[in-house]
Amino acid sequence: MANEHGLILPVIMCGGSGTRLWPASRESLPKQFIPLLGERSTFQAAAQRVSDPSVFRKPLVIANLESRFIVAEQLSEIGMTADIILEPIRRDSAAAVAVATVRAAHEHPDAVVLIMAADHVIGDPESFTQACRIAARSAARGHIMTFGIAPSFPATSYGYIAKGGALDREGGFKVERFIEKPDANAAAKYIGQGYLWNGGYFLFAPQIMHAELGRFAPEILEAATSALAGATIDLDFIRLDKAAFERSPKTSIDYAVIEKTELAGVLPVSFSWSDVGSWDAVWNVADGDASGNVTRGNVEVIGTQNSLVHSDNLLTTVVGLDDVVVVTTPDAVLVSARKSAESVKDLVSHLRAKNHPEADEHVRVHRPWGWYQRLDVGSRFRVKRIMVKPGRRLSLQKHFHRAEHWVVVRGAAEVTVNEKVLLLHETESAYIPIGAVHRLANPGRIPLELIEVQVGTYTGEDDIVRLEDVYGRS
Repeated sequence: MANEHGLILPVIMCGGSGTRLWPASRESLPKQFIPLLGERSTFQAAAQRVSDPSVFRKPLVIANLESRFIVAEQLSEIGMTADIILEPIRRDSAAAVAVATVRAAHEHPDAVVLIMAADHVIGDPESFTQACRIAARSAARGHIMTFGIAPSFPATSYGYIAKGGALDREGGFKVERFIEKPDANAAAKYIGQGYLWNGGYFLFAPQIMHAELGRFAPEILEAATSALAGATIDLDFIRLDKAAFERSPKTSIDYAVIEKTELAGVLPVSFSWSDVGSWDAVWNVADGDASGNVTRGNVEVIGTQNSLVHSDNLLTTVVGLDDVVVVTTPDAVLVSARKSAESVKDLVSHLRAKNHPEADEHVRVHRPWGWYQRLDVGSRFRVKRIMVKPGRRLSLQKHFHRAEHWVVVRGAAEVTVNEKVLLLHETESAYIPIGAVHRLANPGRIPLELIEVQVGTYTGEDDIVRLEDVYGRS
């Protein structure tokens, strides 16, 4: 058992958008769901860190509504399950922690809750688990614990923690004060004074956090309580009530409670940690070659040092440059000095202001049945590549402004057009007239791939009328 009150309940927060890792990370598929450093995403790595059933309960995942099928699919890929709560809108971490607290107080009052991010990289999972065990014992005694990371450089993108006196026999300390993100000179001074990075992990008994939310953030607690009371079940997901949830003020749990409570404690930890918040941070934690270069994908470099070059399939070459970041995707390219990597967030804001769809949308869009990828777009046409997983099917739908032509290139397709059902194989095709009720399904055991050509006066994704849908989108 994790402590005398039961197992630890891990709560994985998946709400971030990761704009500083554009163009690989975008709103439609943010950084926690992409494999930045290995074969698995950081979300999958986070879930695996809390998979020991002798220490942790089944995780609770809090995610955006748009990410629900990605979360479920990535958990399935690693053989895990979780309770998944969906936020209808973003309200920062305080509202999410309040929802987790209210649910835990009702469902698992004997547990200690662990709040953790989906996008962190930790070098020693066993040390992380041991730290959770130790901090959970302090949390069970009424403290709100966080992990203090031993700093490896004077970071300006992290908050810092000043330790106070000893908290208990578990090795924790009282928190003397929290410090917001400092400038470089202040960060160096803090490290010299023994301050710790604030890793953003919190462990607490649900009754304790419930009381502190009621004391310092009653509006947030009320919104979370009402949102859960009005929640609905959608397939394997729990949808929070939107009207109630949007009443919550938009703020972090740090501002709302942690920096105000007298119960805050910190456990110093020594495992390596990064929130991989920028391309420079990815370069810092990844394994580089003899020249200090970190490369991923279809990449070749000559005469280049201390650089990060990341390619999503497109051959990407760099010659004679040092300390740069080069990232290529099918529809966007980023070139930046490594020292300016934090400014990528400002670049994304600039792209949004200029109405560039590439700011938020990937060429490949994931759906519960598979994915589609945009190949070409013109004034009256759009071409897509579509992949449907075995046994999956799209919604029964129709369009008012476009006709579609489907050509099967791999697998078998079951195509419904009005009252007619066709079984198509490779090289065979089907035509769907404007207004026809239609559906696409994969009855086979291998992925179905096809090319879709849309022609009409309007080819936007919102020209879809779903008449029936197994994924609850109709």
